[in-house]
Formats: sequence, C-alpha cells, structure tokens
Amino acid sequence: MAGPLDSTVDQSQPVAHPYAALTPDCVLDALESLGIHSDGRLLALNSYENRVYQVGVEEGAPLVLKFYRPQRWSDGAILEEHAFTRELAEQEIPVVPAQLLGGQTLHHYQGFRFAVFARHGGRAPELGDPQVLEWTGRFIARIHAVGAQKVYTERPALDIATFGHESCAFLQQQRFIPPDLAAAYASVSQLALEGVQRCYDRAGELPQLRLHGDCHGGNVLWTDAGPHFVDFDDSRMGPAIQDLWMMLSGERSEQVRQMGDILAGYEDFCEFSPRQMHLVEALRTLRLMHYSAWLARRWDDPAFPLAFPWFNTQQYWQDRILELREQVALMDEAPLAI
Repeated sequence: MAGPLDSTVDQSQPVAHPYAALTPDCVLDALESLGIHSDGRLLALNSYENRVYQVGVEEGAPLVLKFYRPQRWSDGAILEEHAFTRELAEQEIPVVPAQLLGGQTLHHYQGFRFAVFARHGGRAPELGDPQVLEWTGRFIARIHAVGAQKVYTERPALDIATFGHESCAFLQQQRFIPPDLAAAYASVSQLALEGVQRCYDRAGELPQLRLHGDCHGGNVLWTDAGPHFVDFDDSRMGPAIQDLWMMLSGERSEQVRQMGDILAGYEDFCEFSPRQMHLVEALRTLRLMHYSAWLARRWDDPAFPLAFPWFNTQQYWQDRILELREQVALMDEAPLAI
C-alpha cells in the first residue's frame, strides 16, 4: 500500500517532496515579498492538490495564498484560469479571482508559484432546496455564457482521452493495481471506456466551452446574497453538462427533479441541448477513473497516504472494479428525462 507495486525507488534514500520546503516562514515571507506585511497569523486550509493558507495581515482582512503544485500546470495554464475568473468578476458573477498585485496575478518565491485571493466565507448550499438549485443554475449559465466567448489554448480538455484512457494507462503501466485484480480491472475499464464512447456518440457534436470543471457543492459557498464559486483550479474546456451533473444526488426520480430545478435557472441565460443528458453517466465514469489516477499520481506526496489510507488496498481496487461494472450498465440505460 506504500506505492506502486513495482516501485524501483531506493526506499533507503527517501526524496523529499517539493512541498517539504514550504514552511510557515516561507509562506509568510512570500507574502512579504509582495510588500504586504503579515501579522504572523497562519492557518492551513483544506486542500490537497495545492497548498492553501489564510494569512493575517497588519492592515485589513486576512488574505488567502494558494501555492500551486509544482509541475502540474504551466504558468500559461495558470494565467488562463486567472484571466477567466477575472472576466467573470468583471461581469459581476460571484467568483473569487486572483488579486492583481504589482501588475501580476501569478507570483514566484523560492521556487514556488503562488497567487493571492481575498478571503470569502460562506456555508454549504442547501441542494435539496429547489430555489437554491434554480439560483445556482442561473449563475452557472452566466459562467458558461462568458466561458463560451473564448477558448483555452494552454489547458487540456476534459474528454475521454485525458480523463479516461490516460488515467487507465497510468494505473496499469505503473502497476498500482494488485496482480490478481489486474486482468479484471483491465477488462472492466475497457468496457467502461467503450460505454463512454457510446454515450458521446449518442450525444453527438456538442459545443465545448471554458468550464468551472469541478462544480460540486463544496466549491459553491452560500451567503444571504446567494452563491459564489471558488476553486477554478480544474477549469478546462468541455461540455456544459459537466458543471451541472455534480449537483445531482439521490435516486433517479430525485435527480430528474433536481435537474429540472437547475435548468429552470440555467435556461434564463443559456440554451441547453437535451442531448447533453446522454453524457451524465459517461462523465461520472470518467471522473471515477480520473480520481483513482489522481490519487496514484500524488502518492509520493506525504499528505496523501495520511489523508487517503484506504487507497491502493486490495479492497479499494475490488470496489473500483464493482463500481465500473455498475457504470457500464448505467451508461446503457436511458438518460435522465428533462
């Protein structure tokens, strides 16, 4: 469970993860390098892909610093995300863009890349409330209306290749899957990818736009003024339904009602093709595959074995095989009626 089954790394000579150098002093000094004086208060926020801290400042409200995971995105890809969220903020869409400091939104300090954000609080949205879903749908549509105006050139798309084939290939080539389950996983993942392709074929050609990309309830904070959207770190090009389906939960009948509530708000600002409903289970399948590969790719980060001790166990892979078998069946069912 400590890593890939065929690891050739000399375990007697552990290599420090790049984040090991991101000490509290380094975080505070990074902010000071921008001419902003900290009062010494530092709080690590819940984030695994990046490292995110709330830092108190001598004058004004605390700020949030995001230190980007080394070697994940290029500078150009990060700046594309910053530009997108700034476009949204300029249209008075409730997002939290990176602050422009010294004419830059992306900063460098001791080998780390980071950005500074205003602190925005909020509570989890009541996704069982039809009015909340409709309100959220309206703002997602406004995000998409802006997202459709330009394309990403530095960021990969969310598609079968990047989330499906690449994820499965990584897991198998790095031999994370136990030998006695490898054949079963290879077989069911192939069936799942074929099912995904059938769903895409049924949906036909659909517009691709800049998305939030990870638009679930945890990335929507609610206040009395309504929702605001945070963490565009996974923003990519993809179909609009990607930012809608993760709001759904419960039995099929509940999901039909929830989607109706979301679209009641969404279609105030954007058209929605019912053909996109063919992609709901396909995108869920791709997300499941991508999630396993994400954990595997990050397993050298000491934070991951501590936070996800159940990953890479025999039981974990048995559950994933069963999960994908269920998805194969679901993808051949009729899509949610809307």
